[in-house]
Amino acid sequence: MNPWMPTAPCGPAGCLLPPGSRAAWPLRALRLVAIALAVLAGTVLALAGRGLGTAGRVRLTRAWSRLVLRAVGVRVEVRQGFAFMAGSVSGLRPAGDGPSGAAPLFVANHVSWLDPLVMAAVLPCRPLAKREVQVWPVIGLLAAGAGALFIDRDRLSALPEAVGGVAAALAGGHPVAAFPEGTTWCGRGMGSFRPAVFQAALDAGAPVRPVAIRYLEGEDVPATGPAYVGDDPLWASIRRVVAVRGLRVEVTMLPAVWGRDRRELAWAAESSVASVVVAGAAHALPVAA
Repeated sequence: MNPWMPTAPCGPAGCLLPPGSRAAWPLRALRLVAIALAVLAGTVLALAGRGLGTAGRVRLTRAWSRLVLRAVGVRVEVRQGFAFMAGSVSGLRPAGDGPSGAAPLFVANHVSWLDPLVMAAVLPCRPLAKREVQVWPVIGLLAAGAGALFIDRDRLSALPEAVGGVAAALAGGHPVAAFPEGTTWCGRGMGSFRPAVFQAALDAGAPVRPVAIRYLEGEDVPATGPAYVGDDPLWASIRRVVAVRGLRVEVTMLPAVWGRDRRELAWAAESSVASVVVAGAAHALPVAA
């Protein structure tokens, strides 16, 4: 295990809680059928979109992502938030203090296989994904069709090339969405942001916009069903998602953060996201005696 492939302490046994309200069995079955149809439609769209430019494929992916989220019964709520760290430390400069015209790098906490769909549905962006996704049946085709940038986390020697690819996309005016934790957490906590991808923003003179993702049900109670952690199979997570009634994802757009270098920038972005994710979970979940 190398430092670019971190592991989270989260696992299905210790982190996942039963939903507060379950969907009826007929609705669950209907959602599963809708997911299958949406995936088939996505395959056709990915093939049809090969002749489009990057911007066209991004728009197509955005529409398809909204369709999938609707199929699984997830409602998206977007809100503006206040960053905990942005601009609050003297001597820091904006990440985008460089060539003009660079698109933003969006960085978010990582909870679920739904996260890339949520980011694509809310923001016109190209996802940064691990190399293994390229060979996944159907999913690999969809990711490539969305203009995804891939990173080989098994080879540190490939990291500069991946960072260069992200920087080139940002400098070319294409927003990129990344999950710097490098792994998924259950949503009741989060991991450290790895600094590598932030170098791309510095090289391109691109602004860095943190995004906080929280899955909720009921009266703002964190929903752990969408989590995709540990050795949990994807099918199990899908079944949990379709079983929740009233599942929604709260996407908090935070102000751009500043930093003199990639580590400082990663820390500022992590602190900003944690001010929403960690504080929100602590407020909503009961403390064990």
